[in-house]
Amino acid sequence: MAKILVIDDDNSIRESLELYLSEEGHQVSTAATGTDGLNRYVENSPDVVILDIRLPDIDGFTVLEDLREENENVKVIMITAHHDMETTINAMKMGAFDYIHKPMNIDELDIAIKKALKTVEMERKIDSLLMEPTRDFKMGDIIGTGDHMREIFKTIGVVSQSRATVLIQGESGTGKELIAKVIHNNTSRDEPYIAVNCSAIVETLLESELFGHEKGSFTGAIARKQGKFELSRYGTVFLDEISEMSVNLQAKLLRVLQEREFERVGGKDRVKLNARVIAATNKDLISLVKDGRFRDDLFYRLNIVSIRIPPLRERLDDIPHLVEYLLTKINLDLHKRVAGISDEMMKIFLNYSWPGNVRELENLLVRAVVVAKGQILGKSDFPDLLVEKEEKTSECRQDGKTESGRFLTLDEVEEIHIRKVIRKTDKNKGELCEILGISRPTFERKLEKYGICFEHD
Repeated sequence: MAKILVIDDDNSIRESLELYLSEEGHQVSTAATGTDGLNRYVENSPDVVILDIRLPDIDGFTVLEDLREENENVKVIMITAHHDMETTINAMKMGAFDYIHKPMNIDELDIAIKKALKTVEMERKIDSLLMEPTRDFKMGDIIGTGDHMREIFKTIGVVSQSRATVLIQGESGTGKELIAKVIHNNTSRDEPYIAVNCSAIVETLLESELFGHEKGSFTGAIARKQGKFELSRYGTVFLDEISEMSVNLQAKLLRVLQEREFERVGGKDRVKLNARVIAATNKDLISLVKDGRFRDDLFYRLNIVSIRIPPLRERLDDIPHLVEYLLTKINLDLHKRVAGISDEMMKIFLNYSWPGNVRELENLLVRAVVVAKGQILGKSDFPDLLVEKEEKTSECRQDGKTESGRFLTLDEVEEIHIRKVIRKTDKNKGELCEILGISRPTFERKLEKYGICFEHD
């Protein structure tokens, strides 16, 4: 049972909501004015407030502002007969939990109340976590507890004692540059760290960016310019997406790494290379070497120390720690106090393939924190992820293969079929069990196994 306060000057709405919510088992109080509503909130501390925007004494926005001043986490569902965009935006900007138009759809209101109460329940459970973080994170930490990540930490420790060239390989979004920065900070923190994205600069400009140029060496070269290798001094040059470098420039880079010196474009003076070079790629360089698109001698020169970062789908045990770390970072950046994600959402995270890896996880969390209505992130805060997962699991060609040509596993076929039946039939759990030919306990286990969220019963 929850305590709900209804603030509305329409007597019929107050009475009908009081009757309906009381029958649902809630303790209901009502108020016809904003002033009376504020007084009743202070007296009763309700879990949810249903608030009309148009009131006879003060407008609903002022009441919302006063309620949030009393309790910044108050869950207010605003109702209005106005459908304009500006009113809706203002209500959500001011901290309303939800916004419902008149005439009210009782099912829509019921869903909003249940979401608000679920958020309140989760927030109460984690109050102690808000007082003191469970882990002492430092910004720039590499988060990982598995064997592969521990080996990476060991390699970083060893390579930090020298200035050997390092090759970091991993899918996009796995954190290749973070590894490079950690190596740099443990080797030459006081020296420059300079990153160059080899795929973002055309070949002619990339050569000038790396080696610098002399005045008059090409059109537009109005003065001598130092390149990244020169500017980095005894620090680090991070060459991201090294696989995108042209074969011609690969040959020049090979010579620089061998001789540890270079010439500016259009110049004759030899400049010494003192910096450590760290290269990174999301491609399979060995395959590129076989195809003649990457020089084998440059590959072996870069591959003195190699670090492979596993994709997030291969280190699912790290997701809870990553979520905790990233939320700590995001809260600091956005001045928020989001404490975590729901258990239901964590199950979905652990069953997702994460094609964008840690970067995708961080981007999803940033968006969720920005729009979050509570201190615990739930399903409603990750609509993009849920839609994408539904779309991906619904893709199954007649030949039983994925788009990449890989045969689906039995588990994947089963998950796709269950999701399709749920989506196409809109039945309750009992009816779905009959359609699928399985028992209710088996159905519940399947939902948990595949991270399928299903609340309709």
